[in-house]
Amino acid sequence: MNYQKILFSSAILAFSFYHAQKLQLNTTSPEERWKGYEQRKELENRSIFKNLNFRNIGPTTMSGRVTDIDANPENPIEFYVAYASGGLWYTQNNGTTFTPIFDKEAVMTIGDIAVDWKTKTIFIGTGESNSSRSSYAGMGIFKSTNQGKTWQNLGLKDTHHIGRIVVNPENPNEIWVAAVGHLYSPNAERGIFKTTDGGKTWKNTLSADQNSGAIDFAINPQNPKEVYATLWYKERKAWKFVESGASSGVFKSNDGGASWQKISTKNSGFPADENVGRIGLSIFPKNPNIIYAIVDHQKNRPVSTTKEEKTEKSLDKAKMQKITKEEFLALDDKTINEYLDGERFPERYTSENLKKSVRENKITVKDIFNYTHNGNDDLFNIEIEGAEVYRSDDAGKSWKKTNEKNLDGLYYTYGYYFGQIWVSPTNPDKVIIAGVPILVSENGGKSFKSIDSPNVHADHHAIWFNPKNDNHFINGNDGGINISYDNGNSYIHCNSLPVSQFYSVDYDLEKPYNVYGGMQDNGVWYGPSSNKFDYKKGKFDNGDNFKFLLGGDGMQVRVDFRDNATIYTGFQFGNYFRINKKTNERKYLEVPREIGENPLRFNWEAPFQISRHNQDIVYFGAQSVYRSMDKGETWQKISGDLTRNTKQENVPYSTLSTIEESPKKFGLIYAGSDDGLVNVSKDGGNSWQKIGDFPGFWVSMVQPSSFSESRVYLSLNAYREDDFRALLYSSDDFGKTWIKIGEDLPLEPINVIREDHNNENLLYVGTDNGLYISLDRGKTFMSANNATLPNVAVHDLKVHHRDNELIVATHGRSIYIADVKKLQKMTAEDLAKELIIYDVESINFKENWGKANNNFTEIEKQNFPIEFYTKNAGKAVIRINNAQNETVKTIHQTADKGFNIVDYDLTVNAAEKSKKADDGHVYITPGKYTLEISINGVTEKKTLEVKERPKSKSKRVTEVPQGTMSPGEFKKWRKEVGFKKQL
Repeated sequence: MNYQKILFSSAILAFSFYHAQKLQLNTTSPEERWKGYEQRKELENRSIFKNLNFRNIGPTTMSGRVTDIDANPENPIEFYVAYASGGLWYTQNNGTTFTPIFDKEAVMTIGDIAVDWKTKTIFIGTGESNSSRSSYAGMGIFKSTNQGKTWQNLGLKDTHHIGRIVVNPENPNEIWVAAVGHLYSPNAERGIFKTTDGGKTWKNTLSADQNSGAIDFAINPQNPKEVYATLWYKERKAWKFVESGASSGVFKSNDGGASWQKISTKNSGFPADENVGRIGLSIFPKNPNIIYAIVDHQKNRPVSTTKEEKTEKSLDKAKMQKITKEEFLALDDKTINEYLDGERFPERYTSENLKKSVRENKITVKDIFNYTHNGNDDLFNIEIEGAEVYRSDDAGKSWKKTNEKNLDGLYYTYGYYFGQIWVSPTNPDKVIIAGVPILVSENGGKSFKSIDSPNVHADHHAIWFNPKNDNHFINGNDGGINISYDNGNSYIHCNSLPVSQFYSVDYDLEKPYNVYGGMQDNGVWYGPSSNKFDYKKGKFDNGDNFKFLLGGDGMQVRVDFRDNATIYTGFQFGNYFRINKKTNERKYLEVPREIGENPLRFNWEAPFQISRHNQDIVYFGAQSVYRSMDKGETWQKISGDLTRNTKQENVPYSTLSTIEESPKKFGLIYAGSDDGLVNVSKDGGNSWQKIGDFPGFWVSMVQPSSFSESRVYLSLNAYREDDFRALLYSSDDFGKTWIKIGEDLPLEPINVIREDHNNENLLYVGTDNGLYISLDRGKTFMSANNATLPNVAVHDLKVHHRDNELIVATHGRSIYIADVKKLQKMTAEDLAKELIIYDVESINFKENWGKANNNFTEIEKQNFPIEFYTKNAGKAVIRINNAQNETVKTIHQTADKGFNIVDYDLTVNAAEKSKKADDGHVYITPGKYTLEISINGVTEKKTLEVKERPKSKSKRVTEVPQGTMSPGEFKKWRKEVGFKKQL
């Protein structure tokens, strides 16, 4: 026995456990983040998964969040679209198809773009500026001079989020950047930055403090020395959001941004106090003295003025939040009962018994308010002034509020998510503002009308006006791109891109199976796993096929495998439902509690699980774990508060972020919180033990093993504290001790860890920048990002337990699927082999290979995949030999280390008298062949059979099946049966 080795292993274990339990926050510098990007590239270079094929199954129908648009003013059908986390896309056919051109850089999140159309130079300001929960940190400015083929980083890496890039039209080396700064923490690198040497050096010319960033910038097109900028004070934490401050305001420079003066003063007519939030600017180009501004005014509005239809005696949540005990007791029973009915109080609560309880001090009026109060109320029901439009006709010396009526419903409380305004390039009185709806004014902002449309998504973020025709504009919103040519009366919906932002994913057991997911901005949808998006064509051949389940911001989804119809899902802050997708029967899931008990605190993405041991049993997490034994009909609280229960402000915090039940044992349940606690119950919730205490960290996932009852994996995420480390741990004693794994993962926060159900050594990890796979239980990882999977954030992962496919839910590029059967079978012995040829399926011979259907369509090319693994890269020679051991086909291919795919086109060497097909090639004929691959001096062989096509005994088809086929399916069917319609 090697005692020295045992002592060494024990020391490593003790150190790892100590490291996990004593984990301290560590701010990641921009230099360290850039090194992490270089490490990611290294993991990609040495990965054996370079040729692992991922297919994107969409969806595209609902698209995703656009942050900016830039079109060619001389040829508006050519334009670029930037997405919040889906990269940059280019079209030259008016949005019919798009090409992604920013998939492999340090980040894919974009705040703003600028294009010099004379030189075709593209500038990208990375890091979405909308300050949402999932607005990922950027890495500064990027530049391309060759249509996005290559990119150069121009610095400003610590700005994290960029609101605007403006290039001087008279001097392309002079560039201004409005940097918002870090999302969740104060930092110095924010404000207005200027370069005069094309980005080699930058100077911070406007700043206020470490919480005030620059959000917008505008230039006088007739005099580039005259520029304007807006600063925005905000403080975002996991538990609160301060959206305004006294340092917010409009600033002007007359020397090209070298020096600045605040022009939104109290005497100017512009709001100038601690209630000023995000501000957007727009200059009328033909008369630059005319400037419009839109401000998110966080000033509280008197309740009585918010909605004219309310009577003095009516009761709503806004009044309920403020009234005193005496005022409540003085209300008549009818008023209180109407409030209780409107807020869906259980029938046991009436005005009479609530007044009695309040009078006897058993409960308070605030307890009644808190009973139905949740995070959604804070988003929609807090009464503030909200969006206001101001106009200056004297280049910013004075301002006048233009909107005569309140713009209720434009922003609600989340003006941080919008905040832009656009004036027509030809009409100084035509203005578009955008928020939840999109509104236009034709009278200088005095009144507005909606120009929404049924085919236009809500939540609008970008407008590009045609400088020659202001009835033509391009609109970017949470559902992608819409184009109008008639001033918003009608729109083209360019929804061809798979750029949805998924939070979660699940699957069913239909054939082919369906994939379900919840998306930011776009609800919950499901669709067939057989979908495949063709990036070359820019579309699905047979349509998208995804179907709608639920609205809101879609969150977790769980499917009952017994009927593939019972779905549990919901939207933000714990609003979950049980849905039968076949009957559309819906039940709102509401856990019981009494008035006076602590209000329920639900995470933005509240955890929900279905027990695979008995699928009538489901788990639901607020600050405690709730269990239902009857599919959500009734609920039992099975834990106390499993959070720290601290810092309760205007964003729900100290909530459960993950709940998982062991697939090995019913009632073995793990729960993790957003404030760093991990707990386990081994007895179905009767008792709980704390097994992790990580202050400042968010528990993103606890994953119990399918192989060992005591094994569990843990991932922590601290990007909200500017700690970008990949924190991953495993335990073999139910979390009593933790060992750090994934030491070679780059500095990228982890969102999800999953264990493969067929191979205990196979782990999958999703980070803010991609997918990583380990074949040795986390000792080492390799990148799975490749030509078919971009460096996009991965929020959830599932391995289909029947079909053995990995389902990847990305937050920016929809859903990808990869066949992982070969990975599941990989052992250490296999990895050590020089060459493995995987079994090849037989080929069914078809006489129409290489033949033309007609004289005007391209002959379809054949494609048969041959897959092999090689320990080392090299030049591979693939031979196909017939029964006489004659080589009928030779293919030369450069093979990567790891998995490789050879696309065999089914052609063979042409003999002298061979009959050639219409395309000039000779195709392989039925028979048995030997597939032989040689590389690096090693040769392996496999049998390959080409089968005769069985002769059909069916009668000639003369009619088309009615109502059963999509156009794509019909086209395929017609080709296969040789059906020709008689005209």
